[in-house]
Amino acid sequence: MVHAHSILVVTINGSGCVIELIFITLFLIYSDGKKRLKVFLWLLLELVLMAALIFVTLTQVHTLKKRSEIVGTICILCNIMMYASPLSIMKLVIKTKSVEYMPFYISLASFGNGVAWTTYALIRFDPFITIPNGLGTLLSVAQLILYATYYKSTQRQITARNANKDVNLTQVMVANIGSQQFKPNN
Repeated sequence: MVHAHSILVVTINGSGCVIELIFITLFLIYSDGKKRLKVFLWLLLELVLMAALIFVTLTQVHTLKKRSEIVGTICILCNIMMYASPLSIMKLVIKTKSVEYMPFYISLASFGNGVAWTTYALIRFDPFITIPNGLGTLLSVAQLILYATYYKSTQRQITARNANKDVNLTQVMVANIGSQQFKPNN
């Protein structure tokens, strides 16, 4: 809506929106009431903010440069938040010295995505795409370094846990939910 000739950016982000809407719909269908309400309210807030942004930029801001600055700055902030979201998992990895809860393929895909978009942005020299994706590439590299650093210790921890017949919390929760015989007062 802001720039003409942005078919690649519109196509990939439109596809991403469709995939995310499918994911959110499935989550809303299969989640419990409290979580469903929380996600629904966040989604509603996001839609209101997006509608306000669209309304303001299309009706109140009349130059292409100003529209680009407003929408681009908001996109930078949102994109950085997306790339920074694994930071809490990275903290857990460092604390536990285990990459058990940090999926490798998501980190690898994030790295590939960041490199591709940073390269594209540098070709067009678009700072609104370069800045967040460059930072995202760096955060993804940090995740991959953590993965390489703690992979062996994770394997040792899993082997030791299996040898001691220990069960981690995830396995306990899945087993209890699966049998539906879990009673907290037992």
